[in-house]
Amino acid sequence: MPQTSPPTPVVLVTGASSGVGLAAAHELARRGRRLALLARGEEPLRRAAEECRALGAPSVVVLPADVRDDAAVARAVAQVVRLEGSLDGVVSCAGVVAYGRLEELSADLFDAVVQANLLGSANVLRHALPHLRARRRGSVVLVGSMIGHIAVPTMGAYTVSKWGVRALARQALVENRDVPGLHVSYVSLPGIDTPIYRQAAYAGGPAGQPPPVVWSAEKAGGLVAHVLEHPRPVTHGGAFDRVTRLGFVLLPRVFDAWVGPLFGRLASDRSDVMPPTEGNVRRSVPGSNRLDGGHGSGVGSAIRPVSTAVRRGLGRRT
Repeated sequence: MPQTSPPTPVVLVTGASSGVGLAAAHELARRGRRLALLARGEEPLRRAAEECRALGAPSVVVLPADVRDDAAVARAVAQVVRLEGSLDGVVSCAGVVAYGRLEELSADLFDAVVQANLLGSANVLRHALPHLRARRRGSVVLVGSMIGHIAVPTMGAYTVSKWGVRALARQALVENRDVPGLHVSYVSLPGIDTPIYRQAAYAGGPAGQPPPVVWSAEKAGGLVAHVLEHPRPVTHGGAFDRVTRLGFVLLPRVFDAWVGPLFGRLASDRSDVMPPTEGNVRRSVPGSNRLDGGHGSGVGSAIRPVSTAVRRGLGRRT
């Protein structure tokens, strides 16, 4: 009898209309995966779906939903299984950012960031894991951040949420060890050139920017897709991530003394002061959703202070 090839895997991607989520969806489309794309804004999602179909995805399901809404997530996962017949993988990318000191950021904005990044990831796992466990196989990737391993000024809500995502990934890994074919992976990403910094909420202050060395969204999406298909419990992106985490753990006093000045110089654009705004934290802002944020590689921002100091020194000598 002729052998039949296994059905093409179905992957649910959250935060799929912008940034890393969109890049991961693009890469999975290139690999010929069937996709279910979830995000809040329907128009950007439909645009992302068309791009994925053009890149090779055999089918794409569009799921306009907010991961903070547990009932909406439950309906979305059920819809994927009903339409595609299975669910084989999950990439949890949905996330938002707010800038402001703990006492400056409103309780509503702080809570909304934690709800989207941490509780939203928990909602997705709550409804996806039963299907994967029933099939006795599958792969889940929770996308975290270097910020989930350290502390930086004015990003308290994001920091707390990403520390929580790291804990959630470990918890899900431990609880699903009884199913050898089910893999839960955590990916910590460095600074990524995405629109999230301009979409962020601000209590008022310098605009945020990705710290060097900055990855493209495509590079980050490629890593996430690779880990989904070649699971490992923890993956860290970039050498700078490792150095920073090491300094935070081994030299806490030095780290705490230097993180403020360095963050202000390398991860903030002091030439662009943002007014108080909610950004896209509480609701989608479809017009700002796209793949990259136009920040470039970040090398220039990293070497600019050094080159400026050199020029000043040379100027004093002449």
